[in-house]
Amino acid sequence: MRATFAIFLIAQLSAAPQQTATPENAPGFRKGTDVTFQVTTNLVVVNVTAKDKNGNPLEGLKASDFTVTEDGKPQQIGVFEYQRLEDVALAAATPAVPAAAAAAVPASPAVKSAVGAPIAPAAKAGEVKYKDRRLLVLFFDQAGMPVADQLRTQQAATKFLTTQITASDLVAVMTYQTDLTVLQDFTNDRDRLFQVIKHLNVGDVGMANGNTGDDSEPDTGAAFTQDDSEFNIFNTDRKLAALESAVKMLGSLPEKKALVYFASGMSMSGIDNQAQLRATVNAAIRSNVAFYPVDARGLVATAPLGNATQASQGGQGMFSGSSQRTMQSNFQGQQDSLTTLASDTGGKSMLDANDLSMGIVQAQKDISSYYILGYYSTNSALDGRYRKIKVQIAKSLTAKLDYRSGYFASKEFKQFNSSDRERQLQEALMLGDPVTDLSVALEVDYFRQARDRYFVPVSIKIPGSDIELARKGGAETTRLDFIGEIRDAKGALQGTVRDNITVKLKGDTLGQLAKSNLAYDTGFSLQPGTYTLKFLARENETGKMGTFETKFVVPDLALELRYLPTSSVVLSNQREKLEATVATVVKDKKLIAANPLVQDDQKLIPSVTRVFRKDQDMFVYLEAYQPAAESTQLMVASVSFYRGTVKSFETAPLQITSGLNPVSKAVPVSLSVPMSKLQPGKYICQVTIFDPSAQKFAISRSSVIVLP
Repeated sequence: MRATFAIFLIAQLSAAPQQTATPENAPGFRKGTDVTFQVTTNLVVVNVTAKDKNGNPLEGLKASDFTVTEDGKPQQIGVFEYQRLEDVALAAATPAVPAAAAAAVPASPAVKSAVGAPIAPAAKAGEVKYKDRRLLVLFFDQAGMPVADQLRTQQAATKFLTTQITASDLVAVMTYQTDLTVLQDFTNDRDRLFQVIKHLNVGDVGMANGNTGDDSEPDTGAAFTQDDSEFNIFNTDRKLAALESAVKMLGSLPEKKALVYFASGMSMSGIDNQAQLRATVNAAIRSNVAFYPVDARGLVATAPLGNATQASQGGQGMFSGSSQRTMQSNFQGQQDSLTTLASDTGGKSMLDANDLSMGIVQAQKDISSYYILGYYSTNSALDGRYRKIKVQIAKSLTAKLDYRSGYFASKEFKQFNSSDRERQLQEALMLGDPVTDLSVALEVDYFRQARDRYFVPVSIKIPGSDIELARKGGAETTRLDFIGEIRDAKGALQGTVRDNITVKLKGDTLGQLAKSNLAYDTGFSLQPGTYTLKFLARENETGKMGTFETKFVVPDLALELRYLPTSSVVLSNQREKLEATVATVVKDKKLIAANPLVQDDQKLIPSVTRVFRKDQDMFVYLEAYQPAAESTQLMVASVSFYRGTVKSFETAPLQITSGLNPVSKAVPVSLSVPMSKLQPGKYICQVTIFDPSAQKFAISRSSVIVLP
């Protein structure tokens, strides 16, 4: 069952309209004359490693020795090249950087997309720009590494360039802080590479990695540095999007590429979703790039009560062992993300090893001599579907072939009629290759309606900067399409949403869009269980789309006997009247009444990204359940903020004595916290509810950011 839908302007971010030329207004067009349309075919490049029975590269093969099929249909090979790579290391070099040379290193351009990127593309499709060369990219995730790890990665890169690089190797250097930056295009100039590596900006320059907000978190007292938007906070998607942009830059080069990703693990948080991870992997496969993640932490032995590099966790978790178990689970989760990047793209991850340069050497060894096969696919549909590739060698020859088994086709969502758009929208939701042009952050909550039925509100944020509007009738308008589905653990469909809406903005509201976010919400009625939500949004002026996919659990609170059963805790910085929506569809009054976030004709807008300013109030809402009560039993609620184990602020206890719903046995708990009481930084927000009569309590914790 689907509930309400509304869009509000809420927070901060910019956009630009786009025009499409038609043949009638093109220069030189005359009616009645012949018009020539130029069609660009889809060149697919497959890198094939052929080895004999002894594991040695098999040389001397011709294009006629190979047969290529796509989805079972034969393809004609149009590009054929053999890359012969040498493995003899160059003589050791001294990484000395003279002062004059160091000063000559130019400022690195910031790169936000593959357009105009400083990775020089091939002159034409299929051209082998780097003959008999091995292409290695050193990618430093400065945003996710502490200073000690950054220094280790620099030393590893320097060691590789000094003693392990071969004559066949060309190296490029990229970094990520809050944006992707290309520091050096492919080169074998070791002096130049030494300069670039030496002048990497070492320091706490980006987002801290691995902050989970659980009882394994040490008391660091570290402040948070504001990023360029709240969508960059707690969001591993931004790192993955940077990697996606990097591999797309490399896509014009048909050669095999290895991207060595230096990071201190990669933690996934509640805002992140699997769509961006798959989009990054699929882009790497299309671009013939393999990821070789290197865990810059090396071999780590964790001390149960903390060590000299960090404060202890505090609390009873130190003595029960829960802190150590949680710490180890978080650590393994961060490494699992790196392993996924490697295994899904044909690379290898290097974990728990102190010689980080061996991660580069592994990539170097995996790219041995190979053949470049290119064909123009006979299937020109830009449908985003998976295409299976099969390469065979002549029966008279014996060789072991290694190549990618397929790819996801590109997608084009512009210039469709209404039926085409609807079909593409539905198909896009089902594709294995997600779309991530439109940034989407999503939060799922739950509130009990009856013993076996829960209302599940879904709140989505889209940055206003991603919405490109077109002027129509004196107003800025665009149509937004939304489609989503919820499936249970067995894959059975349990709920759907399909909406479209035209957003019209005039006057002051129009000027707010560039620095605001759009909030969308809907809701479902579900039984307890494990579910998967897949949601897709599309802005129809440019065809930009964004996919969000996440798993969530609706717990059976009737089985909760030890602790006080409660709903999700919603954190917000905004209440809006229902009539203040920028746009809305027809409201179902019964469903609005079922939504606990709507009270007194006002809607509480979940923060989703958990980012607040000092001049705002934080609204905290949840429901506590008293299943055996006939009237409201006294409860006490409070909100605390922690930096590690140090309590920074706590509200006065709030006594709740009324509000029991006779059907759901829910007691609403609503608190307001002035954020001016806190200094800018990152905190753990703890909401505590205590029921004295039942001698039960509930604690909820989540990470929040306070900005100046």
